[in-house]
Amino acid sequence: MKPDEIVAGWKSLMKRQPGLKKAYLLLNVVRKSVGTGQAIDAYKFHLEQLLEEYDLAVHQLERVECAIKEELLKIPYAQKLLMIKGISEISLAGILGEAGDLSGFSHGNSLLRHAGLHLAEASSGKWKDQIVLSKRGRSRLRRFLYLATMSLMMNNPEFKAIHSNNVKKKKMKKMKSIMKLIGKLARILVGIARKNESYCAEKVQPLPDQAA
Repeated sequence: MKPDEIVAGWKSLMKRQPGLKKAYLLLNVVRKSVGTGQAIDAYKFHLEQLLEEYDLAVHQLERVECAIKEELLKIPYAQKLLMIKGISEISLAGILGEAGDLSGFSHGNSLLRHAGLHLAEASSGKWKDQIVLSKRGRSRLRRFLYLATMSLMMNNPEFKAIHSNNVKKKKMKKMKSIMKLIGKLARILVGIARKNESYCAEKVQPLPDQAA
């Protein structure tokens, strides 16, 4: 097959397909690979089984996502949280699944504490009085908050501006900026859930004299 034929085949099966460069690379690898002429039918049968398992997993995932969307409709403030650009239904469901009713938290810091993202004093035989993240909380909640924040940094103009301001103007390390943004996200989530208000981008944006 020619590279353009390979790309055409990818386009017919994949939403995001590689380009000609990958097609040339694939052909070069194929030319150098060691093939086998034995048990071809068995290999094809095994490949068909793997593809069937993949299709089943995709179908199950779609069913789970549909169930998640239906459950989110039952939560009064969920739709207002989804108005935050960059927050997906799956990431929000993960946060709610691990944290429970966000309106029950008194403040965003309570949610951080529940996730183990609050600061605590640590010590050992070699060192003491060091301030670190406690990590005494729900690890999967920490993961969902982190992933949601990373998505906001890439897709949400306000979070993107704050991160840029933290790194470029305040000379803050990227991870420290991310942790501060996780705290901001926690406060926004709890605030919207408690007050049942819509997301306000103007309240999130950095001040004009602090913008990057």
